[in-house]
Amino acid sequence: MLLVPFLILAAFLFSTGIYGVLTRKDPVLLLMSLEVMLTGINLNFVAFASRYKSSAGDIFSLFVIAVSAIEVGVGLALVLALRKKKNSVQINELDSMRG
Repeated sequence: MLLVPFLILAAFLFSTGIYGVLTRKDPVLLLMSLEVMLTGINLNFVAFASRYKSSAGDIFSLFVIAVSAIEVGVGLALVLALRKKKNSVQINELDSMRG
């Protein structure tokens, strides 16, 4: 199995995610960009696990998926708290969660 096409796709996904994180001001789009970055990382883990006939990359990929699910839950909870407190969800208007 060729490893290079998977690594190129993973690098593209990770780069797209970094671009989204650096340019977006909406927290939901920011979380989506983080998920795209984690998808690129997972693709690397699975590609290398398949190449070297190991299950360690698959298992680690499952842990990354679990952490990303938790990250989305906490992130959306923070977005809802921000919306309730400030009546806006723009990141540039966020200086603190107090007052």
